Amino acid sequence: MRKPLGAALLALAIAGAGAAPAAAADVDTAQSFDKGVDTNSVTSVVRDTVNSATDSLGQVLNPKVKAVNFAGTVSLSNCSGSVVRFPASEDNDPALVMSNGHCLETGMPGPGEVVVDRASSRTFGLLNASGSKVATLRASKIAYGTMTDTDVSIYQLTTTYGQIKSSYGINALTVADSHPTAGTAITVASGYWKRLYSCNIDGFAYRLKEGDWTFKDSVRYTSACNTIGGTSGSPVIDQATNKVVAVNNTGNEDGQRCTVNNPCEVDESGNVTVRQGINYAQQTYQIPACFGVDNKLDLNASGCVLPKP
Repeated sequence: MRKPLGAALLALAIAGAGAAPAAAADVDTAQSFDKGVDTNSVTSVVRDTVNSATDSLGQVLNPKVKAVNFAGTVSLSNCSGSVVRFPASEDNDPALVMSNGHCLETGMPGPGEVVVDRASSRTFGLLNASGSKVATLRASKIAYGTMTDTDVSIYQLTTTYGQIKSSYGINALTVADSHPTAGTAITVASGYWKRLYSCNIDGFAYRLKEGDWTFKDSVRYTSACNTIGGTSGSPVIDQATNKVVAVNNTGNEDGQRCTVNNPCEVDESGNVTVRQGINYAQQTYQIPACFGVDNKLDLNASGCVLPKP
């Protein structure tokens, strides 16, 4: 597990690692899993600068690559997230925020546990394109949350997409409803740290096992996406479409085998592979089928394969 937020901020101050995270003043009791708040970020500042320059060059050389920014991302007290909509969502629908299941303020769901329609008043810092906080959004409930098969939480807000757009000029990010492909250029946009990590989808892990949890068909990044604690819940954005294809959640830190903070890949034959330093995300293409009119969750809808309570 990662350090609690207070310990992380103290370590940052001692290390002189830079400014406090965006949501430092908004502390709750949420636990953090692998990519929750951490302090392993001193060298990442240098890497981010290099990656930013590389990204800019890539956009010049490849006109299909779009500049991904922070608009629509949010900062949580311990994680990152984004305001998301689905292909069928309408402007008058209540807006949704997506993050990780392990970022829930109620604690990490156990294996097999699914949270549905649970009241919540959690707040989120809405960021604009440059990463500045422009508003505080508030949840009305946790629409869905789990760490079974995937690692996702979806909050319903007290405001609509149209209200957010008219008040702050920010559109929600659209969640793609098709499976991503290996080689896709992606950006992990962390609202917590206000950092962008760009790389490619290296491939997919049939099963990703971490401690007591198992995730299915996980996205594996190439090594350039060296995400750190606090990036949990960040949207993984396809640079060609600017649509969300996954939600960032974990990585193997120490080379251990299948332990917390050290997930391992398990193939269809049961063979285990450990990739130290490699990070992962959970796909999101299966989520739109589970939300219908007015963004209401329907786990019995045709095509919905999310785990049920």
